[in-house]
Amino acid sequence: MWIARLVKGFAIGASMLIPGVSGGTMAILLGVYDEMISALSNIRARFRHSSLLLLQFLVGAGVGILLLSGPMLTALALWTKPVMFFFTGAILAGIPPIYRKVRVARIKPRNILVAAVGAAVAVATEYLPSGLFKPVSGGGFDLSACALLLAAGFVIAIALILPGISGSYVLLMFGMYDLTLAAVRDANLPYLLPLAAGGLAGVFSTAGILDKLMRKHPQFIYMLIIGFMLGSVAQVFPGLPAGLGIPVCAAAFLIGFGLVFWIGKFEKQTESETDNTNGKEIF
Repeated sequence: MWIARLVKGFAIGASMLIPGVSGGTMAILLGVYDEMISALSNIRARFRHSSLLLLQFLVGAGVGILLLSGPMLTALALWTKPVMFFFTGAILAGIPPIYRKVRVARIKPRNILVAAVGAAVAVATEYLPSGLFKPVSGGGFDLSACALLLAAGFVIAIALILPGISGSYVLLMFGMYDLTLAAVRDANLPYLLPLAAGGLAGVFSTAGILDKLMRKHPQFIYMLIIGFMLGSVAQVFPGLPAGLGIPVCAAAFLIGFGLVFWIGKFEKQTESETDNTNGKEIF
């Protein structure tokens, strides 16, 4: 059983490196999302059981991230524009599966406004000061940089819990994607430790709260996520290519879109089977 969890954790970790591909969605497809959320929500009541179960997934995910972050960073450096078109396609293809989770015939006007606010916030992150999340260097302790990384890790943790939204997408939105991949590759602990600490704090403090919010106000939460994703496209889009770059970038866009669309089809099938079996809504 532990080997299966390690393998599934590896798949989740690998998926988290692609903006637009949600680790939560991959957990649903692998049939372990409910198990992981239950372990997080009951970590205090069943500490030994829950912590051992989560550790197996974390180890697998960590190995996946460590092994694949270097190649992803290299691809981003060598083929920046095609990779960004790949990400653009992946993010856009991730919107319909999230919209399906709203599960209502009519969108409330206030939630359309919420989506607009989410888009505006995502666009506004483009104007964050340059180098705000620059890795700490020189061996000194930078309290402000650590505080920012803790806060960023906390926000990323929420994305990791929510199916449909990608942690890498949040890194990209904050302008931290390549910085974080480089920090993983170079084992930059002054950067990674505060980010991980913020992530752990976010996961354990918000898992139960998000569980309740997703059950009580799914339309509000998912419309907010859709707004974030739409706004992030403006940041990720690298501009129109020229010459031979046109077919290459078009192909990269279609591959990114097709990959996430294919994953979304399997997620939809999984949700339908779950609903037909026990009437439980996947949140």
